[in-house]
Amino acid sequence: MIEINLETRINAPIDQVFDLVRNVDIHGQTAQWTGEQVVEASARMLELNDTVTFRAQHFGVWQSLSAKVIEFEPPIRLVDIQIKGTFRSLRHEHIFRADGEATIMTDRLQIAAPFGPLGWLAERLFLATYMSNFLIRKNHELKTIAEAPVTK
Repeated sequence: MIEINLETRINAPIDQVFDLVRNVDIHGQTAQWTGEQVVEASARMLELNDTVTFRAQHFGVWQSLSAKVIEFEPPIRLVDIQIKGTFRSLRHEHIFRADGEATIMTDRLQIAAPFGPLGWLAERLFLATYMSNFLIRKNHELKTIAEAPVTK
């Protein structure tokens, strides 16, 4: 299992950032370079026990991942887990902290690859780097959306 911890400073209020993260349409928009699409969602704004299925291309292969929100503490914490997908397990904890007018968003992502020893090797050889880069880019896109000037 690998664990990725990433902190992103976003110049937007905590409630706004929290709502952007739980919005399934924004989720797809922040990963559009993978072709990510929402296949099914129990709600557009995720809350406790809601589920969502995404389809995206990673490593040149189309994959689906279904997740469920298992912890929900607005606007400070949201935890989702994979309930169906490529990984042996995936847990993503989103933590939000107000810092003046800005928000510090922390991602704690735990992933275990399938295939026993081969999965363990893949985690160390490329999966940790790939997923770190994926989150960095995704969070940059989220930051861009959150910090965009409001048009009237």
